Amino acid sequence: MNNLGNIKKIKGDASFRKFYRKKNKNLSSIVVFAKKEKYKNLVIYDAINKILNKNKILAPSLYKENYKKNFIEIQDFGDKTIFKILVKKNSDKFIYYKKIIKVLNKIQNIKDKSIKNFKNKKYVIPKYNKKILIDEANLFCDWYVKNNLSNSQRILFNKRFKRIVSKLSLGLKLKNNVFVHRDFHVSNLMIINKRIGVIDSQDALIGNRTYDLASLIDDVRIHTSTELKRKIYNYYIKGQKKLSIYKFKNDFEILSMLRNLKIIGIFTRLALRDGKKNYLKLIPKAWKLISIRINQNKLFKDLKNLLNENFKKELNEN
Repeated sequence: MNNLGNIKKIKGDASFRKFYRKKNKNLSSIVVFAKKEKYKNLVIYDAINKILNKNKILAPSLYKENYKKNFIEIQDFGDKTIFKILVKKNSDKFIYYKKIIKVLNKIQNIKDKSIKNFKNKKYVIPKYNKKILIDEANLFCDWYVKNNLSNSQRILFNKRFKRIVSKLSLGLKLKNNVFVHRDFHVSNLMIINKRIGVIDSQDALIGNRTYDLASLIDDVRIHTSTELKRKIYNYYIKGQKKLSIYKFKNDFEILSMLRNLKIIGIFTRLALRDGKKNYLKLIPKAWKLISIRINQNKLFKDLKNLLNENFKKELNEN
């Protein structure tokens, strides 16, 4: 990294990547460095960004790559995330969410499922199949449950939990046929010259159209009132044609639930395995979102009983 010129390390995220801002006269760029999960964090990240840009969605362009030396250099979007704007007291949150929904609609209209990556090979976006979805939800068992229940309790819990999650995933009604960013929330959306730019897209899959909306509305990083959640949801629905409201609501609530269970598992893993303990403070927010959704749908009756038996305090203290 020494030969990259004037560079300064900047704040990272939950991934194995490291980020550096490189300044060269009037030009600023970001150097993304990754040794672990290198292919996903460098090659796939750029491939997805190419697809986004091809579809007139602002994503960081590649300036140069040095895969052998574990880095790519990309466009610098600055530091102005929508999160930073919305946490200010006087911000009109709904104005920004309406703009975000317009970006989400463009993302969901993407028809490209593949692109040539910088290694000159074809990258095909995988499907968000049931196995991936179930494996992700089971991270709740692998990390959070393992760290909070005794061995005998854990065995019984995991057996019931996995059966419930499998049943919920089978209850999804919409097709896996749209581009899903998978981490679509206000910390990954930037303001660049009055436009919204999208970052952190390397986990994109072809999946359910409710997933990114659930990520946006039921976001652990920022508080949104029940009224605002409803307004964002209804604004999205109004812009859709030929949409089954019943099927959409069903899938939205299931995927919000599974996603927040996954998040609790991931944040526990980040603290225990990677020493990133700052994510632990977000776990109560994930529990709060789970408690909101779990009481609104009879589909979650078995899950609610199981969580009440084992995590009553966490589920009900918010």
